[in-house]
Amino acid sequence: MKTLIITLEYPPQVGGIASYVNNLASHLPAQETFVYAPKMKGDALYDGKNGWRVFRMKPYFSFFWPRWIRMYWQVRKIVKRQKIGRLMIQHVLPAGYIGFLIMKSMKVPYYIFMHGSDLEVGLKKKRRKLSMVCRYAEKVIVSSIFLKNKLLSRIDDLKNVSVVYPAPGDNFLAEVDQSIIAETKAQLALQGKKVIITVSRLAEGKGFPHLIRLLPQILKRVPNAAWLIIGDGQKKQEIIDLVQKNNLQNVVRFLGQIENELLPLYYHLADLFVLLTHRDETAEEGWGTVFMEAAACGLPVVAGSVGGVDEAVENLVTGLLVDTYQDTQVVSAVAELLLKSDYARQMGRAGRERVLQDFTWEKQAAKITQ
Repeated sequence: MKTLIITLEYPPQVGGIASYVNNLASHLPAQETFVYAPKMKGDALYDGKNGWRVFRMKPYFSFFWPRWIRMYWQVRKIVKRQKIGRLMIQHVLPAGYIGFLIMKSMKVPYYIFMHGSDLEVGLKKKRRKLSMVCRYAEKVIVSSIFLKNKLLSRIDDLKNVSVVYPAPGDNFLAEVDQSIIAETKAQLALQGKKVIITVSRLAEGKGFPHLIRLLPQILKRVPNAAWLIIGDGQKKQEIIDLVQKNNLQNVVRFLGQIENELLPLYYHLADLFVLLTHRDETAEEGWGTVFMEAAACGLPVVAGSVGGVDEAVENLVTGLLVDTYQDTQVVSAVAELLLKSDYARQMGRAGRERVLQDFTWEKQAAKITQ
């Protein structure tokens, strides 16, 4: 069956949903898979590397309302010309409206995928429209049991909801050349260091201020600790200012945004992955693919216990779940895994085995189409 994936985030854009869509497309039959995505710099070069066809368009009108109606007519044309048999929609609103209209006018079923933040926005601001889009969908696919329960607690009697966990890309399971790891460590002045890595948007709910505040205490126990931060976001300058205020410039390395294909190298040069997730004013972590990426690379994890994170991290097995607001608990967890190498390696191995057994894209994608 020919499938059209509709997304507003797609590579070469870097981000969780963009990576998710790319991995999903790569595990569907290439000749029967199509992607609708926005135009962006470097898209032709990126799309030429893959076996499926990508339609790059401008999804919104500048002035005409509703602006998304432009996307509807574009998708309708693709569905008709390519004889599409189903839609996989990655943004419940507004793209879900398009699925609903196509289903009504062209009898093509649609699947809705929810990644967390879109569910939060829909439940708070547009619950009636969210409910309509979900009820008419062939399937509603969420990223964790936590998100499924949240959806079902707000919209009664949905029978078509299933959990498909976002998995790390296949490249995170591949071996990385040890000489390249050593060379990169030298470039970043990390030889002889115990390296903490965090890969995340620099945003609310990710716990950066907490770890910055606690890092001096961690350094008292692990003097050779260093912290590698990969990502970008609206809180970047605030985080940089906090690092400078606490005189941690020699400890923290900011690398900015790094392409998904290159990320495994940086996981492999680290000793521990830390992300102190916590609830903020608007949302909480619904899953956390970065925890699975770290596990795939054999890294133990320290994670803030909130939302769906306990589904991604198996406490005391693949990592340690902590209360981000409990300072002693956080410092002890990070220091323990940096100092007890055998214990850390054991957790790292358990994490990788868990990914290989249950959390590969091959196994998760099969749940969508079965």
